[in-house]
Amino acid sequence: MSHDAETAMNTDQKLVYMANQIATFFKSMPEDEALAGVAKHINDFWDPRMRRRLRELIDAGGDGLLPLVLSASSDVRWPEPAN
Repeated sequence: MSHDAETAMNTDQKLVYMANQIATFFKSMPEDEALAGVAKHINDFWDPRMRRRLRELIDAGGDGLLPLVLSASSDVRWPEPAN
């Protein structure tokens, strides 16, 4: 079965979706643990390109990202901007 280009998520939407899934998993924890958990997961499992693009999305306003993702972003290890 093929995916319709109009209904498939684009890369940015996928990153927002995945980041929000991580935040949803951790949101039931105390705030400091949730913030650390979101940042650790992104640091440990997202490659530099994904983290770089997430940073660009946050810098552009973070549309669609849960507040927990935005708050945890201060503890994410951001790679250098692409040349």
